Amino acid sequence: MEGFFSLPRAITVEQTIEKSRFIGVGVPVQTMDGINSAMVRIREEYPNARHYVYAYRLHKGAVEKASDDGEPQGTGGRPVLDFLQHQNVWNVLVVVVRYFGGILLGTGGLTRAYGSTARQVFTDVELVKLTLFHRYRLCIPYDWYEPLKYQFHQRHWPIQNEEFGAAVELTVSVPETQTELFRQWVEDFTRKQVKFQDQGTVWG
Repeated sequence: MEGFFSLPRAITVEQTIEKSRFIGVGVPVQTMDGINSAMVRIREEYPNARHYVYAYRLHKGAVEKASDDGEPQGTGGRPVLDFLQHQNVWNVLVVVVRYFGGILLGTGGLTRAYGSTARQVFTDVELVKLTLFHRYRLCIPYDWYEPLKYQFHQRHWPIQNEEFGAAVELTVSVPETQTELFRQWVEDFTRKQVKFQDQGTVWG
């Protein structure tokens, strides 16, 4: 499965166009609850604005939505969403807050203003690429711990949650595209002396 890009952190930018303030806020999110909470915070931080135009994309379920929040249809949320789609950005909410300055921009001017503010959110930040990983929990006899740990590092399979008891238990994350390779490799390399359990997938 293809990876996607997202914001590493919340970003805020601002520009003034024909006396109107356009404040762009980008927030990494993963759920609708996260989106709703972020919208509440942004409205509290920037009260009494004329418009809170927004667009969001959630990778799980491929959910995406845009809102013009009272601007002429298609002039606010649509250009923001178009930009996110073009950049393959998911798990993100972008809100463009407008404080009206008294000068009408027209539909073309509004589209350019909202689109350019959304682009500025991403101008000075390096997006993170998220890849689908499969997580496996392994129970490893001590004789196999160092050889396996070395091989995991060589293959760039991250290790988490090491626990040392009668044996070593740890979680290893394997890119989804390499899961069959991993399963066969562990059985062959350890001669089936190391057991593992599939713990599902995660984006990372």
